[in-house]
Amino acid sequence: MTHEDIPPLTRPLRLGTRGSPLALVQAHMVSNALRAAHGWDEAAIDIVTVRTDGDRIQDRPLAEIGGKALWTKELDRALIEGVIDFSVHSMKDVETIRPEEIMVAAMLPRADVRDRLIGAESIAALPQGAKVGTSSPRRAAQLLRLRPDLAIVMFRGNVATRIARVEAGEADATLLAAAGLIRLGEEAVGYDIPLETMLPAPSQGAVGVETLAGNDHVRQLLAAINDADTSDCVRAERAVLLGLDAGCHSPVAAWGRIDADEILLSAEILTSDGCEHVAGEVRLARGDEASATALGRDLLARASPTLRALFSA
Repeated sequence: MTHEDIPPLTRPLRLGTRGSPLALVQAHMVSNALRAAHGWDEAAIDIVTVRTDGDRIQDRPLAEIGGKALWTKELDRALIEGVIDFSVHSMKDVETIRPEEIMVAAMLPRADVRDRLIGAESIAALPQGAKVGTSSPRRAAQLLRLRPDLAIVMFRGNVATRIARVEAGEADATLLAAAGLIRLGEEAVGYDIPLETMLPAPSQGAVGVETLAGNDHVRQLLAAINDADTSDCVRAERAVLLGLDAGCHSPVAAWGRIDADEILLSAEILTSDGCEHVAGEVRLARGDEASATALGRDLLARASPTLRALFSA
């Protein structure tokens, strides 16, 4: 179907988003991309803010209070009930298995996938016994693998909140996604951690747009802004999670990148204390999610019973 074959809008489209500063920036990124692709004016898209449990509950790790669904379930409900036409998410916050009636219809071009350290120039530069604030099991495990002397402090909250907590002395440092800082105009904040030192979370740096699987009109509109490289790599990373049966409490990292029109996919799993670490890398064809899932299963097969237990349902 060509651009000319897509029916014109009869009303503004409603884009659902969380209300955090970063979520709103990402919603405007999606809106701007759609308007540019289709030649629409600003009135074509209404941004609808939906408050989620993940935004309300900030004092406990996600794994204790319902996992990644805390970021998505209210937006899912709004989609299914017809309150919104599509929703925007940071893809690393989206559960691996989604409701059948909802699909990821587009991903924007991916930003920097690295983690960024706030409070010190490098992990090696952190003082002995330093307190590092994070609620990410992956980041905690990777840090402890590199620096067993570090003390992990539970940190939740948006980017500004976590930076402020470091500045207030609640911790010596924290880790944030470089992509989020860049999107918020905080390019100069913190120090990038090399990918050889710390693999990112699956889907880190990717913004996805979901709609109802049966809404052909919106799916066609969203197809115009889908970045194929990002989509293929992120889907491969998410397929690793499928092979691991990984939840938000499981320390896992994965990174896919395009290399000679194939995907080079690296992944690792760790025990919570970082003492055990199993890594692997495969080269696969675009769309070969079965091989990506097999990488996840291979990591589990090479893990100890203690590490495998972190990934049991």
